[in-house]
Amino acid sequence: MYQNNDKLITSLNSLVRLCNDYRENGKKIVMTNGCFDILHTGHIFLLNEARRLGDLLIVALNSDSSVKLNKGNKRPINNEIDRAHVLSAVENVDHIIIFNEKTPEEIICSILPDILVKGADYKDKYVAGQVCLEKIGKKIILVDLVEGKSTTDLINKLDNIKS
Repeated sequence: MYQNNDKLITSLNSLVRLCNDYRENGKKIVMTNGCFDILHTGHIFLLNEARRLGDLLIVALNSDSSVKLNKGNKRPINNEIDRAHVLSAVENVDHIIIFNEKTPEEIICSILPDILVKGADYKDKYVAGQVCLEKIGKKIILVDLVEGKSTTDLINKLDNIKS
């Protein structure tokens, strides 16, 4: 049985209203997104760095179907509800919203965070929401990755142990 997840926002309209309230109170909104399939040191580093940049951190979490679109049919390892619960235990995560699309472009362009944070692997790549954010002078910040820390590396390690 799952505990209630107070950090999980179930609709984009609710998140937009919440963000408007935060802005009215002078809060700086930071957002990041990802699958967060097997939470590891690299994820925690990115989340902590992102939260450090503002007053609150919103995480857009790929749904199971979105992960499959991006990573293939063998993923995710953990389902979206489990991943949301694990993320909600991270102190620096304030709100989580699950999205079904390939990217969180609609969410980003709807809430218009002050800062969007992605990993440095996005250098010289298009970042979902980039056009709508740059149009109004919002920032995209790329955070260095923790060397050798990725869900794919963990899965490969487990595959080698099995072999």
